[in-house]
Amino acid sequence: MRKSKPDHFVYILTCADDTLYVGSTNDLAKRVLQHNTAKAGAHYTKIRRPVTLAYSETVKTLLQARRREAEIKRWPREKKIALIKSGA
Repeated sequence: MRKSKPDHFVYILTCADDTLYVGSTNDLAKRVLQHNTAKAGAHYTKIRRPVTLAYSETVKTLLQARRREAEIKRWPREKKIALIKSGA
């Protein structure tokens, strides 16, 4: 029996200074915890703690996750907020 690969996630965090951070991962809970506690990692969130998960979506592959992350990062803040509010 072939083991299926884990899903990947694209996510948006709200930082303590009300800015937004977009990322992707294959372990969402672990990554959000890292953003709030790790000494290494994303400098952007490290200096803007605490961060909270505002939005996430699931994709099947790492490539899809990276492409979607890049797409959302190019959006203006207002469009990211609309995505968060839609929950879609």
